[in-house]
Amino acid sequence: MLTDLDATFAALADPTRRAILARLATGEATVTELAAPFAMSQPAVSKHLRVLERAGLVSRGRDAQRRPCRLEAAPLREATAWLAAYRDHWAERYQRLDALLAELRAAGEGQHGGTAR
Repeated sequence: MLTDLDATFAALADPTRRAILARLATGEATVTELAAPFAMSQPAVSKHLRVLERAGLVSRGRDAQRRPCRLEAAPLREATAWLAAYRDHWAERYQRLDALLAELRAAGEGQHGGTAR
């Protein structure tokens, strides 16, 4: 699974590829349609698509003469699940820090007779 995650995160590391995925989240598109907003050639966009395909984030179909690209969400779900464990870890740490700060605040107010300085 780590190899799949590596490919997913490597693909997501590039802003152009993230923009392509954002566009595909709204529906399928051809390479020509995906290349339109970028200041790059269709072959350059195709290279980005190959990286996304190898990571399993994009698939290409065939519709008569069109070869539409589609977003494949499964690798994103796996990456989100992996990140969720860390989110939970840090949420717990922040809760402990909040409790400690509240305790220190209460102790400080007790030392100063409850008046704010």
